[in-house]
Amino acid sequence: MADMMEAEAVLSIAGERFGSALMVGTAGYPNRQVMLDALAASGAEIATVSIRRLDLAGPSESLIDLLAGRYRLLPNTAGCATARDAVLTAELAREALGTSWVKLEVVGDRETLYPDVEQLLKAASDLVAGGFSVLAYCNDDPVTCEKLGDMGCAAVMPLGAPIGSGLGILNPYNIETICRRVGAPVILDAGIGTASEAALAMELGCAGVLLNTAIARADDPVTMAAAMRLAIDAGRLAKQAGRIPVRRRAEASSPELGLIGS
Repeated sequence: MADMMEAEAVLSIAGERFGSALMVGTAGYPNRQVMLDALAASGAEIATVSIRRLDLAGPSESLIDLLAGRYRLLPNTAGCATARDAVLTAELAREALGTSWVKLEVVGDRETLYPDVEQLLKAASDLVAGGFSVLAYCNDDPVTCEKLGDMGCAAVMPLGAPIGSGLGILNPYNIETICRRVGAPVILDAGIGTASEAALAMELGCAGVLLNTAIARADDPVTMAAAMRLAIDAGRLAKQAGRIPVRRRAEASSPELGLIGS
């Protein structure tokens, strides 16, 4: 954890600062050693865990035992379909893991895994009132994201495409609009398939990117994790540098005056 504090802070959430804008999941890897190697290669400092899938009382070494002290754990409410279930799961996570951070997921459709906005907003309001730092997974709707930001969520996490689809960012305009209008950090969550899409998310103005399947299900998860690390840094620096204007005609990069024969 000491190395995290020494790194340049590029992401700030709920008063905590991190040297990486990449957040990673921990599900779907071929085995735990590949997961650990991939997380290390990613440079990420925040790792999500599904509290509903953890065996906190199991006899063998748990996922929490493997990750605690190395990463800032972010329990999520994956699998919850109602505000009530999400709030109860968050409270369980706070009791079990000693953290008030929670990635809030309230899914309303099992085919697309899209959030139920009504239930999401209710759960977010209840959790913020209960002292949680809520990172809310939501659809790419600027109105919903503004509401989540205004009610005090620590971060809003619009999807780029359906979870696990690898379709990339289907609506860059919406993501850019959300980044421009929401005061809370915007973390692109879901749909990323490869490194160029992670870079695009940062170029659009996102404060960070959370991904899982793109790394865990890659042919070589460790190499893909390293690629994502570089892509996040490249996209962040490109956003800072400022891209050239898009033009509909060619414009010579060298002066045309003084050419031979002119």
